[in-house]
Amino acid sequence: MAATQEAHQRDEHKKLEEPKKFRIMAAGDLHSDASLAAKLADKAEKEHVDLVILTGDITHVDQLSENMMGPFVKRKLKVLFVPGNHDSFATADFLAEMYGVKNIHGYSVKYKDIGIFGCGGAHTGPVTSIDQKEMLQYLERGFKNIESLKKKIMVTHVHPAGSTGEKFSAFLKGSDAVRKAIDKFKPDILLCSHVHEADGLEEVIGQTKVVNVGRKGKIIEL
Repeated sequence: MAATQEAHQRDEHKKLEEPKKFRIMAAGDLHSDASLAAKLADKAEKEHVDLVILTGDITHVDQLSENMMGPFVKRKLKVLFVPGNHDSFATADFLAEMYGVKNIHGYSVKYKDIGIFGCGGAHTGPVTSIDQKEMLQYLERGFKNIESLKKKIMVTHVHPAGSTGEKFSAFLKGSDAVRKAIDKFKPDILLCSHVHEADGLEEVIGQTKVVNVGRKGKIIEL
């Protein structure tokens, strides 16, 4: 009996010594679906995540439904996002200011030893298209502020050129700029969406794990 109790105490002590993992819930392509936003916020709360990351297309052709950010803010969840090719930069600025969430298009944030940087849009519309050279410049600008950190996460809306995600859509081509950023900056993880058919797809390109986070949301631990 005493031996069992001692073993239990050792296990509990070991748990206390282990560093707490940083938990992220990432999702994209909400397309003005307020009920989906509420479900994702519930999931984030139940999973006790430290951070929510939205990878763009929060609106549908820039038509913003109410309560796309409200459910997350109501639960006091920290939110980062990049706009998609359905979100105008003006709408992205409005969301950031209205709800106090962080738009990391061309910027970065730090959480302990984790650096997160991003760029929104895609190389084709319907609302926001961005030149590939400019996209790489935005990613480079964000990366510079976090390159010394131990772990790095890149956030984009569009998937990289040459990725498996390209095979799921004949007309949604991957981004050359995102692929160059993977090769140049070697982030640990790339979070993206854009191709709905590739929802949940994971692959490795070079040293980077590429995750199409999809509409259901993915939990990532670091």
